[in-house]
Amino acid sequence: MKSGIHPKYVDAEIRCACGNVIKTRSTKPTIIIGICNKCHPFYTGQQKFVDTAGRVDKFQQRLAKTQAAQAAAAAATKKKRK
Repeated sequence: MKSGIHPKYVDAEIRCACGNVIKTRSTKPTIIIGICNKCHPFYTGQQKFVDTAGRVDKFQQRLAKTQAAQAAAAAATKKKRK
């Protein structure tokens, strides 16, 4: 490696908004993040799957309309062939 062109690799602290501090090494001495493994809902087990605004129902209705339209189109092409 060439000398003098690489950044310094120093001990660093990663600080989360929740107060968790992680020691590591980086080219920056301090890194501030908004969420970490100590406070993220997926890792803490507080994750909830919420069907907001009936998204599943909206998808199922849209799927039913699409299938009905496809069936109607198939019937129309079958009728034209005769």
